[in-house]
Amino acid sequence: MSLEELPPTLYDAFSRIGKALSNAHRLRLLNILSHSEAAVEELAERLGQSHANTSTHLKVLRQAKLVTRRQEGKRAYYRIAGRNALRLWLSVRDMALCELPEVRELMRRYADEPDTLSVLDDDELIEKAGRGEVILLDLRRPRSYESGHLPHARSIPASELEERIGELPQDRTIIAYCRGPFCVAEIKSTQKLRERGFQVRRLHDSVLEWHAAGRPLETDRSPES
Repeated sequence: MSLEELPPTLYDAFSRIGKALSNAHRLRLLNILSHSEAAVEELAERLGQSHANTSTHLKVLRQAKLVTRRQEGKRAYYRIAGRNALRLWLSVRDMALCELPEVRELMRRYADEPDTLSVLDDDELIEKAGRGEVILLDLRRPRSYESGHLPHARSIPASELEERIGELPQDRTIIAYCRGPFCVAEIKSTQKLRERGFQVRRLHDSVLEWHAAGRPLETDRSPES
């Protein structure tokens, strides 16, 4: 049976995925939940939306099997549904980067650097981090770091970088990453480090690409796939 011969009801089911992805707020939720679990109240605050509106968007994502929900007392927590949902979000993001001129121009102006690295192309980078030859720096929030980080990465959230910058050695190259190529916190943090005399480079990829490729992450307790 060819795809054209599939029952029309299947296309109705496929369209639920398209509907879930057709709203900017829902895409932002997918991006946030790709990094760590979060309660509805936190998600509403980060989106600048009401609790009710945020819950409605999460319901659409949940019906499309893109996020999962768990209840803890009276609070509801959400996270991305799994590796397939993560790959779908990354595909949407990268499709926009490749095909939409306005997105490419934004990246060229704010995030495109000639010395940006791709962690997926360089296993040697992880080995060097393990030997302490370079410092792999995770700039995300502590909860995101605890949920899973690149092997051998140390955590200094971008919001704490100014007060903790003295923890970083100046005699080794720092490889910094945050939430991916669109992350403003990563761009500003690397600029700040350069101004202080550090040798620093950015990772174009992040934990999301690493995890989507099926590679193991580390937590503050033990390795986790």
